[in-house]
Amino acid sequence: MADLTLDCVDVRPERYGASPTMIFKLRITENSATPVHAIALRVQIRIEPQRRRYDERESELLTYLFGDPSRWADTLKPLQFTTVSAMVPGFTGSTEIDVPVPCTYDLEVAAGKYFHTLRDGVVPFVLLYSGTVFSKGEKGFWVDQVPWHLESNYRMPIESWQELMNLYFPNEAWVRLRHDTVDALLRYKSKHAITTWDAAMGKLLTESGEAAP
Repeated sequence: MADLTLDCVDVRPERYGASPTMIFKLRITENSATPVHAIALRVQIRIEPQRRRYDERESELLTYLFGDPSRWADTLKPLQFTTVSAMVPGFTGSTEIDVPVPCTYDLEVAAGKYFHTLRDGVVPFVLLYSGTVFSKGEKGFWVDQVPWHLESNYRMPIESWQELMNLYFPNEAWVRLRHDTVDALLRYKSKHAITTWDAAMGKLLTESGEAAP
């Protein structure tokens, strides 16, 4: 049976992808020197927001996700980021693989809201592993499961996420709106001869008494 250790050693933006993608580099070690023919690996990635501190501005914006900071001892719970699969080629001893993780900047998604809020510091990730190990021993081929208790932690600098989004959506964010809301905004833009959506939102904020950017 395989005796595995898995670690996340780096997270970096994919600079030339068709859509925003982060590359998680995993180091996989087989501690008993048993040759591994392949691993069908699944990786569940969670954000653990309780494992970092937040400044006043971040705390204000995060009330949308976690409620008032006075309640964070109960509400600051892990957020699901994504689950991905990867095939690990055969190796003996240890190997490293790059796992592409598709990302979204949709601010309707909890993880997108969380990333957007942070200005500095790190994003605390926990990676939970499962899957199937294929190998060959003295009695022939055998198949084993990746133990459910295997996990690793990684503290990704938020600058890595900001770099990724600036590559694909420079100085922009995405907000989903209903069709009738878009129609109303189009009428508002036409009525006031406003050329861009951003300018329309800024004018509405000013009229409502909020500080426009």
